[in-house]
Amino acid sequence: EVAAVALSEKLLVDGEREILTVRTHLKSLVWSVLVLVVVCGVAGFGIAVVGDEGDGIVRWVILGVAAVLIVWQSLLPFLRWLTTTYHITNRRLVQQTGIINRTGRIIPLSRINHVTFDKDLIDRILRCGTLVVVDASESEGLTLPDVPRVEDVHRTLTQLVFDSHEGLYDEDDRPGGRGGRHDR
Repeated sequence: EVAAVALSEKLLVDGEREILTVRTHLKSLVWSVLVLVVVCGVAGFGIAVVGDEGDGIVRWVILGVAAVLIVWQSLLPFLRWLTTTYHITNRRLVQQTGIINRTGRIIPLSRINHVTFDKDLIDRILRCGTLVVVDASESEGLTLPDVPRVEDVHRTLTQLVFDSHEGLYDEDDRPGGRGGRHDR
């Protein structure tokens, strides 16, 4: 499992610290790797069968089709995987994705109503699963597929959400601090 990059310091607010950063499980790249192997094998076989016949146009067509398939079905999914991260801080959940244009979704922990996870048989074997975060907004919940160690992430996020709902505030009355609001 490859470590994900930390959330940029410029995106953190005062007093915020990163608790956990994850990227989707490598299982999401199985199809891409399979396509890469099959396309390379078929293209190599096709070029070997064609040999040096003619002016080489057929070889270039085979290589062109193989290149398009590899970029479309292997390289782009790998780049999407590489550039999609989930960050949990002491104040919010941040999803970032995008190869050229970066997009993100931020949910303050104090707005999260509940967090669930789902694991099928393959997920149980690979120790990953889907995390679903439902917040108080009108938009649909955030579904994070193929989260590695989903139970650990669920437990960490649930504890942080519980702490933010229990009234743990920092010196500016923002969720995520150490002191209780009623201790003043």
